[in-house]
Amino acid sequence: MKTLTPAERLIVAADFKPRAIMGQGRADVRSQVLTLADSLKGTGVIIKVNSALRACGYDLISEIQSHGLRVFADLKLIDIGETLSTDGVLLREAKPELLTTMCVAGFTAMQALKAELPDTEVLGVTVLTSLNDRDDGNGNSTRTMFTCSTEEAVMRFAKVAAEAKIDGLISSPKEAAVLRAKFGLVLSLNTPAIRPKWAIVPGDDQNPDRIMTPAKAIQAGADRIVVGRPILQAKNPYDAVMRTLEEIASAAA
Repeated sequence: MKTLTPAERLIVAADFKPRAIMGQGRADVRSQVLTLADSLKGTGVIIKVNSALRACGYDLISEIQSHGLRVFADLKLIDIGETLSTDGVLLREAKPELLTTMCVAGFTAMQALKAELPDTEVLGVTVLTSLNDRDDGNGNSTRTMFTCSTEEAVMRFAKVAAEAKIDGLISSPKEAAVLRAKFGLVLSLNTPAIRPKWAIVPGDDQNPDRIMTPAKAIQAGADRIVVGRPILQAKNPYDAVMRTLEEIASAAA
């Protein structure tokens, strides 16, 4: 993987919910995404879209790119190989720079998707950052779902992703060091669940055992970090981005 600038290492998650505007949910989310893109024009960061992309369609990708920003289509695709091949053909026309699939889709499906997207970095999601080893009483734990620890599940899925020859992984920063040691030469490491020390996220649903600051995630081996609400909920998202970039630069120095 080529050496990345601090801006190329920051993915800003444009995870907006519709505001209370009757009958304008999709239009409002699209407006929020493009307003963010406009405010971050020229920074060189990557904009991640998921719910907004599913609701507004793939044309949103080029609309964001028109602001001079790259797009991470966080669709978390999961299906049989034939369907993911079709997804790949359709996404090739949309040209997102990054795309996610679920590693649990398996070797054949991930391989089929990547075959259609030679110019898009395809990332496999290992274990969602909201999960951990402890059951919350509703069956929401890696031990219940995968019959192993979180780290073991992450490593199993990473192995399948490497064998399918996709381009990278999504995992929490807690697993970055062990993934870097085993897969760092063949897969990029991209970590959500990033919480700068200066950020307070009301009602945070991230697992506190699997979060890190931007600097610690970079030092642990992450190629890119994903930051959402700490930036989106800041009074000035541009300033929050600049502050995060400074932390990335200092950690990578």
